[in-house]
Amino acid sequence: MSTNTTSPLIAIARHRLAVDGQGVTTLVAFHGCPLRCRYCLNPQCLKADGVWKTVRPDELLEMVMADNLYFEATGGGITFGGGEPLLRADFIASFCHLAEADERILTPWRISLETSLNVPQKNVETVLPFVHHFIVDVKDMNPDIYQRYTTQCQGPVLNNLKMLASVQTQTKVTLRLPLIPDFNTPTDVSASRQQLEAMGFDDFDEFEYIKSACQHAG
Repeated sequence: MSTNTTSPLIAIARHRLAVDGQGVTTLVAFHGCPLRCRYCLNPQCLKADGVWKTVRPDELLEMVMADNLYFEATGGGITFGGGEPLLRADFIASFCHLAEADERILTPWRISLETSLNVPQKNVETVLPFVHHFIVDVKDMNPDIYQRYTTQCQGPVLNNLKMLASVQTQTKVTLRLPLIPDFNTPTDVSASRQQLEAMGFDDFDEFEYIKSACQHAG
């Protein structure tokens, strides 16, 4: 697998604890996203001038190697986010191959991935062998609500959720179900959860967007 591919990043955030994965994690946030969410939390991922640094997989490995001791001591590792990290599936797979082969890493890093799953199925399949934990921002399972909020079709999300369920990876998946002001209701959130439970998923993160923060983000 090529290590010459490059990917644009918006940030690397170190020493994160109990935020987006087990143990101490380093968040690697990619530029680019297929969605245009009304209350986007990382709008710099959509801006042409939002790129902080462009790196190769081997360069990223050296950048995050500084936290290897924290990962080994806590069972932590790398969380890929964004933006949409699955737009960079080949890059992530190359990075993981390099990390697995690196003799400095005595305890394998835990790889987590924060994603909307609104990508081609082959992208998910590319990283599936390496990812220990998927954190999926579902938004809402109602296709009309989803399209109004994200401006995109929900089809790829549903296809990828079905694929993950079909290969029995439900225990590796946390599903985020936000209550979004002006877009869905508690009844909608409950209906989304029931639909996902019927697919075999049982780990949910339900929370409410803060109205004032949403207005600011918009």
